[in-house]
Amino acid sequence: MERLPKRQRQQRLVELIDENPFVTDRELTRRLKVSIQTIRLDRMELGIPELRERMKLMAERSYDQVRSLAAEEVIGDIIDLQLDRSGISIFEIRDEHVFSRTQIARGHHIFAQANSLAVAVINDEIALTASADLRFVRPIHLGEKCIAKAYVRSSPGKAGRAKVEVLSYVGEEMVFQGNFIIYRSDDKNR
Repeated sequence: MERLPKRQRQQRLVELIDENPFVTDRELTRRLKVSIQTIRLDRMELGIPELRERMKLMAERSYDQVRSLAAEEVIGDIIDLQLDRSGISIFEIRDEHVFSRTQIARGHHIFAQANSLAVAVINDEIALTASADLRFVRPIHLGEKCIAKAYVRSSPGKAGRAKVEVLSYVGEEMVFQGNFIIYRSDDKNR
């Protein structure tokens, strides 16, 4: 791929960020075949914030929609939320989340991210986990970012319950799968 003229490069930069708001400057340098300084200058010129700031803005917009939990009760940062449809959260594994000897994340943190997202995606004042079927696919290590994606699949036939599937990834690799049955109060104000 040949280097694009500035205007075309900046247009492609906007397209890539629209396609994937989580794309890093380093990945953009690889895709556009320019230096990281060029990417940063282009972003500044176009008024596009850095990845961390983009994630923060998306999270602030999404938290306002959550009805079933207080913002501080959600594990990870919710960056996209379509009530009763889908949601995405990001959770960075830090020192306090891992076993000291192995630097591997404790499973209850990964579960907590998935569970709080499954509850948050439900459009109801009261949403509680009734049951969960979990599968840890591979260990998650210190410094990795766990991206959980929740999908409201269907009601399993019982009134007041919803089925939510949560798939968690590190990069493109699935690391966790959870199927949650979420109790909902059947609030008529939905």
